[in-house]
Amino acid sequence: MSEFRNSELRRLDLTVLLVFLGLLRHRKAVTVAAELGLTQSGVSQALRRLRDVFGDPLFLRRPHGMDPTAVALRLEAPVRAAVEALRGALGAGVGFDPGDARRVFRIAALDAEQAAVIPGLVAALVRDAPGVQVAVLPLARRAAVEALQAGEVDLALGFLWDLPEFVQVQVLYEQGFLVVARPALLAEPMTLERYAGLPHVLVSPGGDLRGVADHALEAAGLTRRVVAAVPQFFPALAAVAGSDCVATLPARLARAYAPLFGLGVAEPPLELRRFPVMAVRHLRNARDPGVDWICARLVAVLS
Repeated sequence: MSEFRNSELRRLDLTVLLVFLGLLRHRKAVTVAAELGLTQSGVSQALRRLRDVFGDPLFLRRPHGMDPTAVALRLEAPVRAAVEALRGALGAGVGFDPGDARRVFRIAALDAEQAAVIPGLVAALVRDAPGVQVAVLPLARRAAVEALQAGEVDLALGFLWDLPEFVQVQVLYEQGFLVVARPALLAEPMTLERYAGLPHVLVSPGGDLRGVADHALEAAGLTRRVVAAVPQFFPALAAVAGSDCVATLPARLARAYAPLFGLGVAEPPLELRRFPVMAVRHLRNARDPGVDWICARLVAVLS
């Protein structure tokens, strides 16, 4: 590397690189400033230094935010790799003391996993880690993996398949299903024919009107009537509580929250595929003691 390049490299401190990656992710200087604990003036100064070093505007102001130039997009991968390499090198020799730590962990999880683990995790943070915060992002499968790759989250929770090679997986528990309904509807045996004949509320983040139960019913030569598809489990519980509908929900969530809505639970009268709920991290965090601690707390909560 030439002397000129060395002199330019000295101007690219870690804060400047984090500002660059933050602008690529958020496209708004005010958001980057808040995330990094900087003033907007500090972000502007970092951007001026970046532009001077690379000889390119890097980000163009638009009404909706800041659009990266082609040069900025080409720089994203090597800059991100450099920052992650430094983070991994520094983190490898640093332990994690929850009592003294000051850190925000970002977790991607939909509401079933949120309901299963977040209450217990919050209790653990209050008790054992007063300086640790958790921010939960409601990201589904593909979006969660993309957020892991971009460094926007530390963990993704849920049932994720076709995972790329850059992640590490820890199975937290295996999930089955239960039928939830008003107790009066559960007074009679939940036979297969009765289950198929009742109106159903389906939880479907994507708005589909078919779920895992429909495939199992078709194998038995039956169909069901889905009255509504809602994107989250708590609205489904509320809808069932106010109607003669039933819903087929993850068992851990059903057992914990159906009683709060005045609902009972019953085993489904057909075999439904069980699935693993996983904690997924990027390989860059494979040796992160803070992420190790969070995962251990999740396992403790679920046990």
